Amino acid sequence: MTVTPNSPSPHRLPVVIVGAGPAGLTLGNLLRAASVDCVVLETESRESIERRPRAGVLEEWAVRGLERHGLADNLLARAERHTACEFRFDGERYRFPYHQLTGRHHFVYPQPLLVTDLVREYADVRGGDIRFGVRDVHPHDLDTDRPSVSYTSPETGERQVLHCEFVAGCDGARGVTRAALPPERARVARHDYGIGWLALLAEAPPSSDCVLFGCHPRGFAGHMPRSPEVTRYYLQCPPGDDPENWPHDRVWRELRTRLAAAGQPPLTEGALIERRVLDMHDYVVEPMTYGRLFLAGDAAHLVAPIAAKGMNLALHDAFLLADALVARFTQGDPRGLDGYERASLRRVWDYQEFSQWLSEVYHGAAAGDAFRAGTTAARLRRLFTSPVAAAAFAEQYLGTAERY
Repeated sequence: MTVTPNSPSPHRLPVVIVGAGPAGLTLGNLLRAASVDCVVLETESRESIERRPRAGVLEEWAVRGLERHGLADNLLARAERHTACEFRFDGERYRFPYHQLTGRHHFVYPQPLLVTDLVREYADVRGGDIRFGVRDVHPHDLDTDRPSVSYTSPETGERQVLHCEFVAGCDGARGVTRAALPPERARVARHDYGIGWLALLAEAPPSSDCVLFGCHPRGFAGHMPRSPEVTRYYLQCPPGDDPENWPHDRVWRELRTRLAAAGQPPLTEGALIERRVLDMHDYVVEPMTYGRLFLAGDAAHLVAPIAAKGMNLALHDAFLLADALVARFTQGDPRGLDGYERASLRRVWDYQEFSQWLSEVYHGAAAGDAFRAGTTAARLRRLFTSPVAAAAFAEQYLGTAERY
């Protein structure tokens, strides 16, 4: 079938959303609530997106944003609330009680659960149109006032075309919407840390009531409670390492060593149900907009999981873009769309800077460089001896700055 995206169409949608992750689904729900029609296209099945292992840390402002829009009932009922984190270095433990300092806390709610909630609300409760398993998605004519998105239907194998006013690119780092930016217009600012993290899920209860950061000469280790039965762990490793190089015994030996602290009980061990290596890197795509295309979430920017910021930035984009699109369609006000990229990138770059700073804290002791090890130790000492440094860290860790 020959696709002619600009052929006459009896119906022209306000918005086509490409990608059903947290950004796309939140945006879809907010548009539905404002009676702005949209369609969500997703290449994976519903079962797949509801099971993808992803992040689980949500900042309080993000949860309150979901709550205001009626999207946080299950989250508020089931999420764990974290009020402190703990650094372990030089064989000692140093607890950082950020709730005492700020009155704020983190929510721990795995992304698959949030995605499940958002899909149910969008498709089953609000009657939103979401098309799973679509193939060969292509946006067209983004630099005109008549854009469209074509795809192959998984049921019929035929090409379908959705004519629309705007396209929201929420399909992640490898998605088609980011690739639709003309190469001569797009600039990708990228930072590679030169390290890997072995990401692990263990069928084991958490060994602490909070997140643990092990800053050790053998490499970083992280302990992140996910549920009463499951714990997320991270181990610093060479970039591109093979998970098969990390059998059960080696993993637990390294975790015990890197998270050791005087007077603390041993880790609760269990079967490893996931092992994968993540190469640590960040990027920011500018512009985030091109014609009638607006990128959101990982399609526009990626923050390594060092500071657990990625899902929060995706939600921030969704809130901004939803407000802007609703204002455009209900009030004829284009200012939100005009300022969307600028408003998003202020928080994005702040979170990128914090990720870099925190990476040096996590990894400096293992750099094999005496100078970096010394400055890393100074940062850690200052965090626990200076109220000003502690307040600054808490603000960035929780994302609570009044203005970005």
